[in-house]
Amino acid sequence: MPTEILMPALSPTMEEGTLAKWLVNEGDTVSAGDLIAEIETDKATMEFEAVDEGTLGRILIPAGTEGVKVNTPIALLLAEGEQPADADRAPPPTSRPEAQGADAAGAAAPAGGSKPAAAPPAPTSPTGDRIFASPLARRIAADRGIDLAGLKGTGPRGRIVKADVESAEPGAAPKRAASPAPTSPPVAAASPLPAGPDAEAVARLYADRAYDEIPLDGMRKTIAARLAQAKQTIPHFYLRRDIRLDALMAFRAQLNAQLAHRGVKLSVNDFIIKACALALQQVPAANAVWAGDRILQLKPSDVAVAVAIEGGLFTPVLRDAETKTLSQLSAEMKDLAARARDRKLAPHEYQGGSFAISNLGMFGIDSFDAVINPPHGAILAVGAGVKRPVVTEDGRVEAATVMTVTLSVDHRVIDGALGAELLQAIRDNLENPMAMLA
Repeated sequence: MPTEILMPALSPTMEEGTLAKWLVNEGDTVSAGDLIAEIETDKATMEFEAVDEGTLGRILIPAGTEGVKVNTPIALLLAEGEQPADADRAPPPTSRPEAQGADAAGAAAPAGGSKPAAAPPAPTSPTGDRIFASPLARRIAADRGIDLAGLKGTGPRGRIVKADVESAEPGAAPKRAASPAPTSPPVAAASPLPAGPDAEAVARLYADRAYDEIPLDGMRKTIAARLAQAKQTIPHFYLRRDIRLDALMAFRAQLNAQLAHRGVKLSVNDFIIKACALALQQVPAANAVWAGDRILQLKPSDVAVAVAIEGGLFTPVLRDAETKTLSQLSAEMKDLAARARDRKLAPHEYQGGSFAISNLGMFGIDSFDAVINPPHGAILAVGAGVKRPVVTEDGRVEAATVMTVTLSVDHRVIDGALGAELLQAIRDNLENPMAMLA
């Protein structure tokens, strides 16, 4: 009986997506791990892998279809010995919200004949943990009397697939290894839209005015929901400092002259990223995230940097930023920003981190307050470096290039004195740039 391939959940916030392109055709043979489709999420276009092997019997959702709900059947996979006519008798696709747990990665529930045949219920281990296996694997295990608790999955994220079951002995005793401890807390998916005024009521207010109605795409819905959640649930407070950039500008010009033959040109933003990464090491208690009922204090400095794109923004994460040179940070940031603008980032490249940077100085903004991106503990809002009169320690007045930064802090994670210590470390690093290379 044909196996349904379901629309996968490719990010924690994904509720629906666009089936942008099929990479295989009806009648093609596929194996586990083969790329079969390209799917547009609210953030990026990602390739979707097959979980089981077989022949693509029928495509249920054509390429270019928008608004396909997660767990909706998108194609039928035929096992060995099944014929295309079996796929023609399959029922029309239906959304399967109840399958989101084990089947969200795109594995299938069997279907065939005049009505769908249900796969065995998702099994659990002796400890009560749910075992993640494709419906086809569960069905074969039930037919052969194989205990899935004794198998180790080779599919995506350790999922048990058909090949794992076929290579097992009937009645295999439970020998399942303990699951590794999660590296980060589960992130609750944001609701599709934040609470707000009734759309029709607002439209009626402007019934006599000319306007264009712009529908919300997936990215804008996610941004609206997450930022509304952040401002409603995170107790923000703000710390501001002025930072002199004269030493940094002179040092940057010197380095760029020496690196020109390598095609490297460092930006002020590269120095800011490095300064923040080192500050998180110098003030480790501030390198933390809010995890609902606890605080997670990170060891590495994983710094997210906001990148504006058409219709929204990304915050790609530079992992282990404290260990990388300025030229490495510069090259990695340029690559991430370019792929962000093309919406080609993978979820692991824009999820995580404990700290973020939002730089509007390049747009001439003197200072602003940024909204924290949960679960981060803080975000640094960077203004433009401008010439100002300053009073030196010996009482003289001179012109200097000064940049105003604002640190938005989650008070649940970082108290005022700790936030001030972090901001002081960032300032010290930027005003003494050569020390960052020591």
